[in-house]
Order: sequence, then C-alpha cells, then structure tokens
Amino acid sequence: MTNSKATRRFDANPDGRLSAEMRAAWDEDGFLILDKFKDTQECDGLAAHVQTMLADFEPGEIASIFNTGDQSHTADDYFQTSGDKIRFFFEPEAFGYDGELRQPKELSINKIGHAMHDLDDAFRGFSRGAKLANLAGDIGFQDPKLLQSMYIFKQPRIGGVVDIHQDSTFLYTEPLSCVGFWFAIEDATLENGAMWAIPGGHKGGLKERFQYQGDTLKMNQLSPIEWNESDGVLLEAPKGTLVLLHGSLPHWSAPNRSNKSRQAYTCHVIDGAATYPETNWLRRTPDLPLTGFNS
Repeated sequence: MTNSKATRRFDANPDGRLSAEMRAAWDEDGFLILDKFKDTQECDGLAAHVQTMLADFEPGEIASIFNTGDQSHTADDYFQTSGDKIRFFFEPEAFGYDGELRQPKELSINKIGHAMHDLDDAFRGFSRGAKLANLAGDIGFQDPKLLQSMYIFKQPRIGGVVDIHQDSTFLYTEPLSCVGFWFAIEDATLENGAMWAIPGGHKGGLKERFQYQGDTLKMNQLSPIEWNESDGVLLEAPKGTLVLLHGSLPHWSAPNRSNKSRQAYTCHVIDGAATYPETNWLRRTPDLPLTGFNS
C-alpha cells in the first residue's frame, strides 16, 4: 500500500525562477511541484481546443491502444512514426468484446501525441515563453529542446494505469538530460488517478532502456534496480500546477475509476548539448528540428 505523506510544494514565482529552497527540493526529491504556474483560464482554453481536435478526429480503421503494461502499442507503425506528428491513442478499456467503442470517442482516447508543441498553434503557445525558459535554466539546462508532447486524458471510469517507469528509459540522451514538464489541466487527486513518485529515486540510476535493435523496439535492462511503491508519495496537483519530473525518477499512476477525468499536458525536454541516439524510438524528420522555449 502506497503512503500519502505530504509532499513539498511551492507557489510558482511570476518569472518562473527558482528559490534556493525550490532548487534544493528538486535536487533532493527528483520532482518539484509548482502550484499556480499556469492561469486556470489558460488551462481551460487548452482543454476547449482539445475538444475541437477530438471532434475533428475520425478514427476510421485506426485503433492504436496505448498500454503501458504490455507495451503492445509500440509494435504499431502508427505509434512508431508519431514523433513528428499529431496522433490519437485509445484507452485499453475503450472497446467492447465486439471491437466497437463502448462510449463516445471523446471519452475513449488515452492521449494525443507527440508533436503538438510544434504543429499546433494552441499547444505551441502553451509550451513556450520566458517563464518556462527561466525555469529550464534554473534546473540546469544549457540548451533546452522540446522533444515530445502528450495530452493525457485519464478518462472517467476507464482511465488506464501507468506502470512505474523512468522517462529517460524512453527518451534517452548521453548524458541523461530528459525532464518532464507536466501541467495539470484539471485537478489531479487521489480519486481520479494523480501521479505517485519515489522521492530521491532519481539518484539510483537508470533501470532500463527502450530502443531499436534493428527494426524492432525492445526493452533492455541496464541495472537490477528494484522499486518499492510503498516508498511513493502522492503528487496531487490542482489545475494550473506544473510538476517537474527528473528523467530518472520512478513514477506511476493508478487507474481512474471515478466519474471525473484527470486531463494533463506533458512536454518532455532534453538538452541540445547532449547526444540523442538514433536508436531511440522517437524520431523526427530533418524538416522539423527541435526548438527551445523561446522559439
């Protein structure tokens, strides 16, 4: 059973800068909770825009299901080629035994990914700005580059589990540099599937690496690390909160069985000063180069 002891949290500074106490919490915990980073109206605006995207989405024969348990989605060309596109992925429980959706499509999508921050004006604006650039500099980025974006729905009653993992497993650089910028678009609570993390777990190194071996994506073990979820703390996040997640931080979330969604937006950032191996799963064409927070 995971515990629910209090986590350190701070009100974001207007310019995004970190105080010495904030920086110490980031270094020690591997996560940082910054409340009121985004205005709630800005969050509502992004959520409304996403609804128009869902209305325009016609699944057709596409039914890529995002499942962090068996990683079955990673065999789909639709997923493998999504690094520089905007694509829609369904919840594992969205379909009935007859293969038909059990509820409307807008209540069936697990996430949208993975390049909205470059291809969609609303996401481009939400993902950038001086405030975020200042924050990135204060946590040590020399040349921050926005690599991946995901809009995560955590749908009511069928929102899927996200198994314990480290983001650098999937977005690997040499040296490691990945950081997740996770924005609460709606309140994230224990009831609707807020994240959990193991404080200080980022100091134990990287357990696995997900990469191409030839034409096949495989998970390779790097270390025999064992994580105990009972060491986790709950990262509840009111709307507008930004949670920073170190790429080596073990974190996860439970299924959402409530009648409330838990929408969030994540942008993963790497350092342009680091090497991004060609064997990583996420690939982009040369005509869509990575850019930073001020681009």
